Amino acid sequence: MTADHNKTAEDNLLLLSSTLEGLASEGNNARSERLDQMSALDIAKVMNSEDQTVATAVEKVLEPIAAAIDAAHHALISGGRIIYVGAGTSGRLGVLDASEIPPTFSASPSLFHAIIAGGEAAIFEAQEGIEDDREQGALDLDAAKVGEHDLVIGLAVSGRTPYVLAALDEAKKRGAVTVGVSCNAGSALDQQADIAITPEVGPEILAGSTRLKSGTAQKMVLNMISTGAMVRYGKCYQNRMVDLNVTNEKLRARALNLVRELTEADKEVALRALVAANWDVKVAILICKTGLDAAAARAKIEQAGGHLRQALAKAK
Repeated sequence: MTADHNKTAEDNLLLLSSTLEGLASEGNNARSERLDQMSALDIAKVMNSEDQTVATAVEKVLEPIAAAIDAAHHALISGGRIIYVGAGTSGRLGVLDASEIPPTFSASPSLFHAIIAGGEAAIFEAQEGIEDDREQGALDLDAAKVGEHDLVIGLAVSGRTPYVLAALDEAKKRGAVTVGVSCNAGSALDQQADIAITPEVGPEILAGSTRLKSGTAQKMVLNMISTGAMVRYGKCYQNRMVDLNVTNEKLRARALNLVRELTEADKEVALRALVAANWDVKVAILICKTGLDAAAARAKIEQAGGHLRQALAKAK
């Protein structure tokens, strides 16, 4: 029994070794073969040169990124959430992006949710072995009560992480739309996800260290998805963040400047509007531009689903 078990384990290890050999992200980068002999400046130069290729790789997958933005927006207006799932560096990038949404857009923390293999402890201390646990991937999705209105985004550079694949499989069973973000074309994640986003950045300057170019590519993709979704959700006007959470004097000054800039009102007028609006920037802008009182302006914005531009058009 032990001999059979050992033989199976060896066979699985040999198979995994062959699989990894075929992944671009695990390959050797000829441009950095002398890395251990380079000066500090040369290391910085080669890293900077390699990083410049990331934007080009991301540019080639803008169409599926746009599809993911649309899917994320649809999830939000349907009452659903955007849920990131990953292990290791990929999981930490999901946590980072999700955590930045509330302060950036004054949004509810419930809109973006991140699940990382190993839980909160894995954010600060590597627990890479957990990425092989398919059962836990499904259980963590179950614990998050994923439903048909949610969008689940699986993050795995290799495209083969068992925890992530199992999580996406569970998400699909629950009727959620799924997105896969990897850096290896034709991976299992590519094939499993409803929307596959695969920026192929090639081998890292430190072979196999996918926190480098691959991680940068993943963060760029997540920036686009989350920002695009929130813009379409009505969280900005022109290119300004008008859903400020005004909690201190600096932010009050910023809100005042924002209202004055967007309405061309005198600062005194803008300040009175903000006070009347209880420091709601959207309401204050509508007051200044239309002459409505605060209650009527707030009602117009609510009728427009939070979109200031639509509220302004309807108020004219």
